Amino acid sequence: MQEFLQNLKTINSIDDAIHSLEQSIPLSNKINEALNFCIKAHEYQKRKSGEPYVVHPILVASITAYFSKDEAMVLSALLHDIVEDTEYKLSYIKDNYGDDVAHIVDGLTKITELKHSEIERDSKLLNSALTFRKMIVASTDDVRVLVVKLFDRTHNMLTLDALDNSKQKRISEETLVVYAPIAHRLGMSSVKNILEDLSFYYLYPKEYEKIEMYIQSHQIQIKHTFDQFLSQITQLLNPNQKQNLQIYSRIKHYYSIYLKTQRKGINIDEVLDLFAIRIITNTPLECYKILGKIHTSYRPLIARFKDYVAVPKENGYQTIHTTVFNDAKIFEIQIRTQDMHNVAEFGVAAHWKYKSGNTSTDITPNLNWLHTLETNNENIEEFYHETKQDLFSEEIVVYSPKGDIFTLPRGSTAYDFAYLVHTDVGNKANDCFVNTIKKPLLCELKSGDIISINVNDKITPRCSWYDMVKTTKAKKNIKILCQSRIKQIEELNGKNIINTIFSRYKHNILDFNDISNLNNISNSISYLKDVK
Repeated sequence: MQEFLQNLKTINSIDDAIHSLEQSIPLSNKINEALNFCIKAHEYQKRKSGEPYVVHPILVASITAYFSKDEAMVLSALLHDIVEDTEYKLSYIKDNYGDDVAHIVDGLTKITELKHSEIERDSKLLNSALTFRKMIVASTDDVRVLVVKLFDRTHNMLTLDALDNSKQKRISEETLVVYAPIAHRLGMSSVKNILEDLSFYYLYPKEYEKIEMYIQSHQIQIKHTFDQFLSQITQLLNPNQKQNLQIYSRIKHYYSIYLKTQRKGINIDEVLDLFAIRIITNTPLECYKILGKIHTSYRPLIARFKDYVAVPKENGYQTIHTTVFNDAKIFEIQIRTQDMHNVAEFGVAAHWKYKSGNTSTDITPNLNWLHTLETNNENIEEFYHETKQDLFSEEIVVYSPKGDIFTLPRGSTAYDFAYLVHTDVGNKANDCFVNTIKKPLLCELKSGDIISINVNDKITPRCSWYDMVKTTKAKKNIKILCQSRIKQIEELNGKNIINTIFSRYKHNILDFNDISNLNNISNSISYLKDVK
């Protein structure tokens, strides 16, 4: 994957771009037709670097084809800038390439369209929030729109050096806070990692260089250490090379290293999972057999053991993580099947990449989050902030007393869990039991906790808890309850105001006069003047 993307970075001619596309997918008659049309439509357009503009959509199609064999997605990648940047209309795409392609192109076009009023507002946060919401709205009925847009941004990031420094930073910021989190939620770790590292390179060049120098200066020592351990593991698991095992090492990507050093206040050489060994086998049962052999041969660090095979992450990720001691050193080991590896690397795109082949998997990313986001929230920045919190936070896994699995952002409370179970459970929650011990609703949960929620008959608004919960769903429902409660309070205030004003004439005048919308009185004196 890394080598493939690095090769794309050097391509600046139409012929080389077409050759790259051919390497990713056989050129069918339909793709050839779209390719020729794309070249013609963008004939006189140039990129900032001076290369023919059409190189960009061809290479976006090449990335798309690398991740997916879905012809409609490849065609949409080729044609994604046609409606926005040329004289051709969406109806032309629909007539010549079908409804499916036109639908994806339309979604991609809507993401990039900005109204003049939006452009005039120069807040970087607002523009990122608008882009984010457009991406979500355009993708709710077809996630392929989101996937192709991620590939479009990937190629833009690969060629960002053609732009000036201010644009590099602006685009990198948006990529880091908008596109990379979505790639994470779609389970596309390889795309997430490359987007994060490219953004990191432009946003924090000194920190990037520091990590790169450390890796390069310790490369020989690290390679020697890992070669020895790899040899031991290979001999332990596959002494006669009879099993179909893949065993290799991987290095943690740079931005992830940077985040860990910042979050834990440590140096690079203190990052325990800087390097890891990855073992790919055939079946889930073999994963556990391999785990058993490793744990009986090396002392495991139990606190760092995670079984995402039995309990997959919400984005479909499945792998057993364990960390062991060997010769006074610590090594992380990841164990997964080939199917799990495909989902971990390609995420939701693995569905199209492998759906017609021999490889298949029942685990795919959960896309319910796309439909549950509150995209009609009038406060765009608030929607953006809260949704981003949900999309790219570390996760914990907790259980109901019946063993049902729930995934929550790290730092979530039992009250967040109550709303995740059901809105009515959250609204009426009274207290909870965590691992059979009675706890307050605002207690922070940990992975593996078993939570039971006790409810009242009455709904209880808890307005002061808004900032103490973690999930968007909990915040949204607290806000709804409190808006209703505030309206009741304001109506009582309105009644008190009117009764006080007219007390010299009649006691409790509202017992004799019915006035609606009294809640407006406490907010607007002018409203009171108009009441007759």
